[in-house]
Amino acid sequence: METLLNDFSPGLFIVSTILLIALILLMVKFAWKPILDALQEREEGIQNALDSAAQAKKDMESLTANNDQLLKDARAEREAMLKEARELKEKMISDAKELAKSEGDKMLQQAQEAIESEKKAAVADIKKQVATLSVAIAEKVIKSELSNGDKQQKLVSDALGDMKLN
Repeated sequence: METLLNDFSPGLFIVSTILLIALILLMVKFAWKPILDALQEREEGIQNALDSAAQAKKDMESLTANNDQLLKDARAEREAMLKEARELKEKMISDAKELAKSEGDKMLQQAQEAIESEKKAAVADIKKQVATLSVAIAEKVIKSELSNGDKQQKLVSDALGDMKLN
């Protein structure tokens, strides 16, 4: 350190100081402002990028929320449509069953009516045949009874006797 003090030259010190001050002034005049402007622009760019990132994050959250809501609405609508389809299916099945039952009952009623009609026709035919057979039998019996004269007299007297009693 002593050699430094021994070699000290005040003229060199002043020149060095003037050159340093001149260099600082030149730096302030020409370089400091552009450097500060560049730093300011960089800071603004970084801030804008951060703001844009924050806005993008908010937009993404909003879109996610909207997508979730749309998905929820779509699921609800799908469920409603499925429920409506199930109800429509059940109604169609119920209507088809009722129609089939109605048609079956109608066919059963028609069959019963046809059976009843056939039964009445059969009974009427049997009555007609019985009446014909009865008349034929009565005719044969009367012929055999009336062929004998004594029997005819007795029959007439019995018939007259019955009339007096009534």
